[in-house]
Amino acid sequence: MELFLGLGIVGLLLLVLSLVFDGVLEGLFGGFGGLDGFLSLPVIAGFVSALGFTGALVLGTTGTGAGVATGAGAVAGVVVAWLTWKFGSALMRDTAAPAPRGEDLPGSSGSVVTAIPAEGYGEVLLYLGGQPVKYAAKAAAPVPRGTEVWVESVLSTTSVTVRPVER
Repeated sequence: MELFLGLGIVGLLLLVLSLVFDGVLEGLFGGFGGLDGFLSLPVIAGFVSALGFTGALVLGTTGTGAGVATGAGAVAGVVVAWLTWKFGSALMRDTAAPAPRGEDLPGSSGSVVTAIPAEGYGEVLLYLGGQPVKYAAKAAAPVPRGTEVWVESVLSTTSVTVRPVER
């Protein structure tokens, strides 16, 4: 039983090492036999931990021998290694939407926070990616504070052209 518990503890130590030295074995075994990421340190740590702790659990709770405990531990180790590999692959997959940019602003609505004069700039509060952002704003005619506006065009990274919403 001490051997199985030792394997479980070694697996946990490998997991800690994988967190500290992220990607150590990735370069060595990254493309080995089409097992991209499967021989990574977290996957190996999961296998060794599950093998050790499951083997100790089976050996301690049943009257079977070390062979059955090793078999059960190996099965549990393969399952944990596969789940770790799939979970890690899902985390590493970059399927996020692109970050919002200023070019996404035309057609969006906002409100005037500093009145826009006939000539010059005022300020509008717009929402870019769900976050409120203040922009300098120009308009063809004066626009008072609190007016709802539409963005017509982007002048620069910090300024836009707007027009009042007509209802």
